[in-house]
Amino acid sequence: MKLPLTGGCQCGKLRYEITEAPRLVYSCHCTACQKTTSSAFSMGLVVTEEAFRLTAGEPHLAQKTADSGRVSTRWVCGDCGSWLTGSPRLGGMFRSVRAGTLDDTSWLRPTAHLWTRSKQPWITLPEGDRCFEMQPDDLVGFLASGGASPRSG
Repeated sequence: MKLPLTGGCQCGKLRYEITEAPRLVYSCHCTACQKTTSSAFSMGLVVTEEAFRLTAGEPHLAQKTADSGRVSTRWVCGDCGSWLTGSPRLGGMFRSVRAGTLDDTSWLRPTAHLWTRSKQPWITLPEGDRCFEMQPDDLVGFLASGGASPRSG
């Protein structure tokens, strides 16, 4: 991984830059992510809000109610529909960026898995990774620690 990380939407109208190493790379197995990605899970990376900068375009803001009941605002391209990120979360400290929108995804490997109670039965999660049936109880603490703590089922 070489900084800054760069990425954007499928059509190229939205572009961004990340100036720090991600605190965490995770996969989310919730049913909303499965539907949004048309796949078995989504992948995201967590960075501090200060490290993320939109360098081109203006996103369309789409609101969605997550399985947790929390309303999130997603930044999507108004032309191609790619989902890049959400609005800053947790008091504006962190931002989750859709990992597949990076220009270079070769280094990605999730080490935390959220909403595993909804994961597809054929998915086997790596031994030693952090796994949560829903999401961590202390999400701010979890993100601030970069996902470091014992496996929780």
